[in-house]
Formats: sequence, structure tokens, C-alpha cells
Amino acid sequence: MTVKNWIASGMALALVGVGQVVFTPPLATAQTLRIMPGSVRDTLSVAMNRAVVVETELPFTELSIANPGIADISTLSDRSIYVLGKAPGRTTLTILGANGDLVANVEVQVTPDIAEFRERLRQILPSERIEVRTANDGIVLSGVVSSAARLDAALQLAERYAPGRVSNLMGVGGTQQVMLQVRFSEVSRGVAQRLSASMAADGVGFPVLGTGAYNTPALAAGALTGTRVPTQTGNAGVVAGGFTIGNVQFQVMLEAMESNGLARTLSEPSLTALSGQEAYFLAGGEFPVPVLGESGAVTIDYRAFGVELTFTPRVLDSDVINLQLNASVSSLDASTTVTSAGVSVPGFRRRQTSTTVELRDGESFAIAGLLQDDFQGNLSQVPWLGDIPILGALFRSSDYQRDQSELVIFVTAHLVSPTRGEALLLPTDRIRLPNEAELFLNGRLSGTTGGAAEVARQDFRGTYGYVMD
Repeated sequence: MTVKNWIASGMALALVGVGQVVFTPPLATAQTLRIMPGSVRDTLSVAMNRAVVVETELPFTELSIANPGIADISTLSDRSIYVLGKAPGRTTLTILGANGDLVANVEVQVTPDIAEFRERLRQILPSERIEVRTANDGIVLSGVVSSAARLDAALQLAERYAPGRVSNLMGVGGTQQVMLQVRFSEVSRGVAQRLSASMAADGVGFPVLGTGAYNTPALAAGALTGTRVPTQTGNAGVVAGGFTIGNVQFQVMLEAMESNGLARTLSEPSLTALSGQEAYFLAGGEFPVPVLGESGAVTIDYRAFGVELTFTPRVLDSDVINLQLNASVSSLDASTTVTSAGVSVPGFRRRQTSTTVELRDGESFAIAGLLQDDFQGNLSQVPWLGDIPILGALFRSSDYQRDQSELVIFVTAHLVSPTRGEALLLPTDRIRLPNEAELFLNGRLSGTTGGAAEVARQDFRGTYGYVMD
């Protein structure tokens, strides 16, 4: 057969997988190689670590592969070529005929073996519609999966077949935004009582004596002469009187104090974050703290205090929400003041918790509960005299203080989606500015329609902050 006749009839190329028989398609749809020296006209796709057999209608005399590291070739006969994919990439197979004539240049593309990967993907994630393609030496994944956890599973499996060469074009369907409602509730109670007795005595033949608030000769003499009545700091009531027995003059003073304190703190922040993204909330402020630098210069650093919340949600399968949460309640504490370089800086009282939990849409849990009970008692007396029955009470002082604090943090998570702006109502939307007549003639701080009067009539036992339909 001459070269011209061979060009007219064409050369059919049939690809036969090793270990299996593949029928050659009809000539109209078969790949046809045309002799065009020095050009690449056809592409042969070979999976890595797999082989195909190329059959030609004309016998060839010489074969060569441009990059043996990508594909390996061997001859089965003068019309059959065995091509083995070794590494992802592209190379060129050159086929020479009799007299060294160029029969064809075939571009060989070796791709990762995605047939097994597709099979494993269907077994592990049968309900997900994930499309798998090859791109050069990597794997491209596309489609929509039901959750972020299944997206991660597909990527991890793909990394087993193409390490470092996986392109992710997949998206996550469903609701992937989480709104977290947190309730910080704290109640602090304090009770303190103090009872102290002071006595001063003076007579002929012995020096001035004093106890309690009259613990120095000057104070005792002043109390006996009635010039002043010193008291302990913070006492709420004082009873003082004097009497004389013979030549001895006495001055007695009783001081008493009782206090009860109650403090209530409630904060209900609500934050919304995308799955896998962090959200931060602070209701409080920042306190300036002077910091002495290495060069001796004083700079100002700000420390946050109040109610702080940081959380990172991740939506898993079946609407399960994995939640990493950091919450804290802090306040200034004057009892731990530190003085440095003439500057006094108060300390901070801080209660903090950090946890990771899982819950479903609408479920709640308590992540922290603290019951703190502090008791302090003090007793001071004059040695020996304070142990005398009944009369010893005049020579001693006693006080005690008890503080209790209860802190509970509740968390509720919701899967949410955006809504139209018309469905949202701000607190300021209920307030209308007054006109001149309403302000100057009627003394109104808001308009007659709604306004502050409407807000004042509302029942504040419900939830407030924003209104959603």
C-alpha cells in the first residue's frame, strides 16, 4: 500500500484495556491518525498504573517516547504497542514506519486513576452528587454536598489518590448560618455585721486606760472630757455614755453596723456567624492600664471587661451544630488595686469558661454554673479582760462578712437564613421626634404616635432587643 493510499484510507486506532476486551467502534467514530510530520494530532488517555494497547493498520519499524518517566512503551507485534502510565503528565509517542517515515505523533496523557476513586466515593458518600474530573496531574471535585463534614470527607479521600493536587469546586447546600443566643445571669448577695465596744477610764492614782476606739491615752482623755467621740470607719450607729464610780470616771461607747447588698446582672447577646467562621461580642468597655516599657516610657494598654463571647460554629450532618465557645464575665475589683510608679491600677475579677459541645437546632444547654460563698469573721479583744463573762463584751469587738455569688450561662443555637429588611424592627423605630408644639407647649420628649409612652407601657418581662416576624 502506498503512502497516498494509506492517507486516503486512514489508520484506525483501537484502545484495548489490559485484561479486558474492548470492541473497536465503527470507522466513522474511531480515532483516525493522519500522517503529519512533526505535529501532535491525537491524544491517548492512560490512567496511572494502567495500560492500553494501541493497534495500527500499518506495520511500524521504530517507536520512541519523549519522557519515559511519564509513560513506558513496549512492542507486542509490528502492529501493536503496549503503553503503561507511570506518572501524571503529558508526553509524546512517535511512530516511524518503513524507511524511517513518520507515521504519527501521538500525545499521551497520563491521569490519576479516578475510576477506583469514583467507586470509593460512591461507597462512602452514596447520597452525594459529586462530579470527579482530572486536570493535568490532579483531581477536580465539583457539585453540591449536604454538609461541610461530607465535603471534608470527600477532600480527604481525594488526597489519598492525588496528594496535594486536589481542586475543590464543591459547594455546601442547606442552611449554614448559626445564630447563638446566650444568657448571662449573675446574682450577688452580701451580708456584713459588726459590733464593737470601747471604754475609757481615769481616776486618782492610776493612769488613763482605753480600749477599742480609745486605744491611745489622747483618745481616752478626749472621750472622758467630752471633746470628741471617735468611731470606727463604716459603722452605722453609735451609743456612748459616761458614769462615775467613786473617784473613777468611765466612758463607754458601743458601735454597730449591719449591711445587706444585692446585685443582679443579666445580658442576652445574640450573634450570627457562618459555619466555620468566628464571631465575637463584648458588652462592657476597655480600661486603660499604664504599662512601663523597656526604655522607661509609660504607654497605655487597654484591657476589656464586661460580658465577652467568642464562638465558632460548624454545621455537621443532620443539622447537628458543633460549637466551640469561649465566654467570660469580668469587672473591676478595687480590692486588688496595685500601685506602681505612683499610679494605682485596680484589678479585675474574671469568670471564664471554654468548651466544645454539639447540639441540634433550637436546643439549649448550660455551659457554666458557679456558686461562690465567702465568709470572713474577725474577733479582737483586750487580753484576759475580753474573756471575763458578760463584762468581757466591753473589751472586745467582733464582725463578720458573707458574700455569695451565683453565675449561670445558658446557650441556645439556631440555624437561620437571611430575611428581608422589612421584617426587622429596631428599638428606635418606635420613637418619633417631637415637633416644636409638642416639645415647648406640651413638654413631650417624643411624638404623640407611639414614642416613649408606648415603650413605657410595654411589659418588659418578655424578650427585647429586636423584633422579627
